[in-house]
Amino acid sequence: MRTFIRLLGFGLLCLFLTTGIAFAEGKKLKAGFVYVGPVGDYGWSHAHDVGRKFAEKKLPWLETVYIESVSEADAARIIDRLIQEEKCDAVFTTSFGYMDDTIAAGRKYPNKIFMHCSGFKQAKNVGTYFSDLYQMYYLNGLMAGALTKTNKIGYVAAFPISELVRHINAFALGIKAVNPKAKVHVKWIYAWVGPEKAKEAAEALVAEGCDSLAFTEDTPSVIEVGQDHTEKGKQIYAFSHYSPMEAYGVDSVVSGQLVDWGIMYEKILRDIYEGTWTNEDLWWLAAEKAALLGGSLDHMINPKFEKDLKAVKVETADLGKISVYDLVLKRYEQMKKGTEVFDPYTGPIKDNTGKLRIEKGKRASKDDLIKIMYYVDNVVGSIPK
Repeated sequence: MRTFIRLLGFGLLCLFLTTGIAFAEGKKLKAGFVYVGPVGDYGWSHAHDVGRKFAEKKLPWLETVYIESVSEADAARIIDRLIQEEKCDAVFTTSFGYMDDTIAAGRKYPNKIFMHCSGFKQAKNVGTYFSDLYQMYYLNGLMAGALTKTNKIGYVAAFPISELVRHINAFALGIKAVNPKAKVHVKWIYAWVGPEKAKEAAEALVAEGCDSLAFTEDTPSVIEVGQDHTEKGKQIYAFSHYSPMEAYGVDSVVSGQLVDWGIMYEKILRDIYEGTWTNEDLWWLAAEKAALLGGSLDHMINPKFEKDLKAVKVETADLGKISVYDLVLKRYEQMKKGTEVFDPYTGPIKDNTGKLRIEKGKRASKDDLIKIMYYVDNVVGSIPK
C-alpha cells in the first residue's frame, strides 16, 4: 500500500521516507535514464525515450538526462556516473540485465531512488516497473493464425529470458485459438539491436516456409524483410514491436504492439516528487492503457488486411461464432477491463512436452508469468540454456 506523507511547512514540498531528501518548493527533481540500445533503435530504447520526453514536458519541475547504448556489463559504472557526476535524484535502469547492478546501487546510495524496468528484485529504495505486452502479442497471434497459408509462423527473438518467452507463448496461444494446426518457429539472435542478425534470421524463417513474422528486437529489420518479399510477390505478414513500424512495411505489417511509457514515468516521478513513492512493483497492461494494439498510431489493424480477417470465422466459448477481426477487437476490450475478464494465460495450458503447466480454469499469476521458461505446445523446439 502506498504511504502518504503530509506536507510540512511552507518551504517544504515533500519528504522521502526512504531517502531523507527534502525538495524545497521550486526545486527541480533530476532523473537519469540508462538505455541498453540507442534512442534511434525505434524499438525498446526509443519507446522509453519517448516516455522520458513526455514526462519532462508534463512535469515542469523535472529535469532528465539519459545515457544510451549501455552494455549490461557497464551498468554499474554508468549508474555511478549519473549519481556522482550528473547529481541525479532518481535513476531508471531500463534493461532486465541491469537488475543486480541496480540493487547494488540501491545499497551504495541509500539516499537516492532507483527504478528497474522488467526485473523482480526490490529494496527499500529500489522499485520495479513494467508495461508488459503479452496481451498484445496474443491479439497479434489471433491475426497471424487467421492469415497464415503455410501454418508456419516465424519469431525472431533477442535473448532467451522469461520476458521474451512470455511474449512468444502469448503469440502462440493466440495463433492456436484460431488455428490449431499452425506452429511457431523461433530463431534467437542474441542481440537487442542486431539489424543484420535479425534480417538473416527472418530470411531463414521465410526460406523454411514461414509466411508470418513477429519479433522482439529493437529495429524494423524483420518488417523490412517482410515488405521486401511482399513487394516481390510473396505475401509475408509481419507484426511490429514497441513502436509504430507500419511505415517500414505498409504491405506487410498487419498490426503490432505499442507501449506508452510516458504515463508510467509521469506517475512514478510525480510520486517521487510529492513524497508518495514507495518501492512498489508496477505491472501495467491494457487496463492501465500502457499496452496498446497497433503497428501505426492511426489504426490498430492495417486496413489492407481487414477484409481477410473478417472472412475467417471461428467458434468461441463465450462469444459464439465470430470473425477473427471482431474477435481481436472484442478480446482487446475485455483486456482493457482487467485480467479477470479475459487473460491469454488461462488454463488448460500444456508445454510442448505435454506437461500441464496451467490447470483448466486457472489464471497464471504474475509471478508465474515473470518466471516462465517453457514453450507452450504449438511452439517448436526448446529454449536455449
